[in-house]
Amino acid sequence: MPDQLPLIANDSWLDPVAPVVEGRHQRYLDVLAKIEQNAGSLVEHAAGHQYFGAHLEGNEWTLREWAPGAQSIYLVGDFNAWSDDSHPFTKDEHGVWTISLPVKTLSHETRYKLFVHGADGSYRYRIPAYVTRVEQNPDTNDFCAQIWQPKEGYHWKNEFRYDSAAPRIYEAHVGLAGEEGRVHLYREFADDVLPRISRQGYNVIQLMAIAEHPYYGSFGYHVANFFAPSSRFGSPEDLKYLIDTAHGLGIAVLIDIVHSHSVKNIDEGLNNFDGSDGLYFHEGAHANHPQWDSKCFDYGRPEVRQFLLSNLRYWIEDFRFDGFRFDGVTSMLYWHRGTEAFGSHHAYFGPSVDDDAILYLKLATKLVHELRPDALMIAEDMSGMPGLCRPIEEGGQGFTHRLSMGLPDYWIKLLKHTPDENWNMDELWEVLTKRKAGEANIAYAESHDQALVGDKTLAFRLMDQEMYWHMGVEFESGGVDRGIALHKLIRFLTFSFGGEGWLNFIGNEFGHPEWLDFPREGNSWSYHYCRRQWSLVDDPTLRFVQMNEFDRSLQDFGIKHDTLSAPDLELLFVHNDWKLIFARRGEYLFAFNLNPYQSFPDLELPVPESGEYQVILDTDQAEFGGQHRIDESLTLLARNQKVRVYLPSRTALVLQKK
Repeated sequence: MPDQLPLIANDSWLDPVAPVVEGRHQRYLDVLAKIEQNAGSLVEHAAGHQYFGAHLEGNEWTLREWAPGAQSIYLVGDFNAWSDDSHPFTKDEHGVWTISLPVKTLSHETRYKLFVHGADGSYRYRIPAYVTRVEQNPDTNDFCAQIWQPKEGYHWKNEFRYDSAAPRIYEAHVGLAGEEGRVHLYREFADDVLPRISRQGYNVIQLMAIAEHPYYGSFGYHVANFFAPSSRFGSPEDLKYLIDTAHGLGIAVLIDIVHSHSVKNIDEGLNNFDGSDGLYFHEGAHANHPQWDSKCFDYGRPEVRQFLLSNLRYWIEDFRFDGFRFDGVTSMLYWHRGTEAFGSHHAYFGPSVDDDAILYLKLATKLVHELRPDALMIAEDMSGMPGLCRPIEEGGQGFTHRLSMGLPDYWIKLLKHTPDENWNMDELWEVLTKRKAGEANIAYAESHDQALVGDKTLAFRLMDQEMYWHMGVEFESGGVDRGIALHKLIRFLTFSFGGEGWLNFIGNEFGHPEWLDFPREGNSWSYHYCRRQWSLVDDPTLRFVQMNEFDRSLQDFGIKHDTLSAPDLELLFVHNDWKLIFARRGEYLFAFNLNPYQSFPDLELPVPESGEYQVILDTDQAEFGGQHRIDESLTLLARNQKVRVYLPSRTALVLQKK
């Protein structure tokens, strides 16, 4: 490779591992060239879903399945009274099985399965790999493939392209998004929840649990049927209505895509599909994920890569998703699945890395940006692999952002082990701002991970049982006052300094109490904790309204001033004893007083320029649950690059030069 890749040229720390970076990139170029030679383009290669599965072709239904190890496959279903041997497939030299049927044989909502005689001698009913509709029988709870061919498909109303503004993401789960104790629906989310998200000022929603998964309590992370929108929440047309409605509100929609692993279930999923023990997944030691009790994809197999790439194209073209949050990227990248420490380049470029996964991720980001140049591609990665969020042509993996997974862990650790009067401001600044230059991060103080049973949200950790009794606006409670003040400060610090984007989990913006717990045997299959109590934030007599109003103003600040896009961060003043942080991001100055006791009535702070300054955001406003100690109408005069401000305890201000 005659010219050094920019990823290496711009980072001298990568010089020792340059051959590895260059080797990975060259392999990607070689595989891409072969794909383009054989298929014409990467997009055409990612068309497995248009070939495999059930398709109406002229006057015939044609069904195709890749199962090279199978000894025989039969089609069974409503149409043939579930006969095991009346409708055989035929196999070609590539291991693809095919059956063609008269058009009248199958119709909309026909239920069917494959009856597979596997390489291991087993006989099993299987759901096709590329199936686009799976129905769960309410009486038996088993899942079954279904022909989905409505007479009239969905008619899209709104054209949409993401405007490349800094993403302010609202992470949500459709099924738990309502207040009733049941599974909620796509259309209910579109009609009832999307207007709330829009009013709040978010420009992206990230939907969990979209691909079909047999166990509701898996949060959608144990996927069985990768091309089938979960029927729990409604029809495919209902999901399209949700996405179309979001686009009409100017909101991009991401799918939380799970290509890191798959459910190990044989009846519902891909595990041991043709009886050969592998096929879509690894064989032997790498086959099983040790923490997640699931199966790990074999990214080295071209058919598996095509399956996953086709899945990305399917969601973008058929459902108009605007990008992906890739789950479990750390697990994909390393053979140890993220269980070992990271701290040296050897960890990122040594034998513990699955180079097949690197290849797949490069092809995935390339494909998505060919289909949608405006698409967001967010990696859930805790390892910090250099180049993950740099363009492919530079030698990177092409993601637009990575999640700052260390930030919520830091906040929880701090709240569990250190009283806030002992927090270290230097450490806090370092944790919030330490990230790879040139690689965009999504900052968040908490996500769904912190909301699950066994953990606690920030609000519940800060206020705990006082949230049951003292959240009325007429009550005086020092514990609630402290909790709300710190809730605002933690989120504001993270928003201001933690990344180039922001993420919030549904309900956390108003301090939703308690935890999430899906119906399961251990809670007698209760939905009590598997819902969102919107009535709390809709009640003006409760202080949840104040927390929600602060979050709305925070998003409004992000819209008007776009500080998340400002690359330059500068610490202007820090004082550990006083618990003060004063910093600049772009043209805005952020003053934080985390001192639980002391206010500073005449605090002198350094500013980049002398002149007149004004307060444009103040966490102590009464509508935010504060004490309204700041007169925001005052102009602050800075002389000799010093400004004097009143900075009350547990308060933050944003200053802007007039």
